[in-house]
Amino acid sequence: MTNLADRPNSPRGDRRREQLVETGILLLGEHGWPGVTTRAVAERAGTNPGLIHYHFGGLPGLHEAIFRRATDLVVGPLVTELLNAEDERAALTLMRGLPAQAAGDEPTPRLAAELIVGATRDPALGAVLRDELRRGRARIAARLGRLRPAWTAARLDGVATLVTAAIDGLMLHRLIDPGLPVGEALTAVEDLLEADGP
Repeated sequence: MTNLADRPNSPRGDRRREQLVETGILLLGEHGWPGVTTRAVAERAGTNPGLIHYHFGGLPGLHEAIFRRATDLVVGPLVTELLNAEDERAALTLMRGLPAQAAGDEPTPRLAAELIVGATRDPALGAVLRDELRRGRARIAARLGRLRPAWTAARLDGVATLVTAAIDGLMLHRLIDPGLPVGEALTAVEDLLEADGP
């Protein structure tokens, strides 16, 4: 029988749930989704496999919790940094450093790749990622709207979509090709900004 202190609504249960999710994220970064099994998570966390069913209703529930946390870890900080940039050029300077940071922080691009894999294989996980990306794009479009009040809503949405796609693409391509000419790509974007004017 499960210890009453491990109940989902107890502080100890919350800590155990958190431990299982964090363990799952580590395994996801190391081995991808095939490595995130009930047995592997329980063994790494040093706990009973039955607790995964108890806290998450089984492996699919744990996968969803891991997916949500990994999405927060990958998408959230990037969007926050972009929103804190003074203007578009400052955001581009930030983007110049992202691929280098990604190369030095191997789990981040690996988690990003696994999020895409999980989202394409499982419609429930796909909905989670879709909604998070939509929120991020909306926040970027709102920030651009404050910087470029003359732009239409459609243009703001379009640019926000291009920005998020560029970040995703640069990170994932850099994972495959460390020699990716990121600087040249961002210089081309700066040239477009200059042509567009303030």
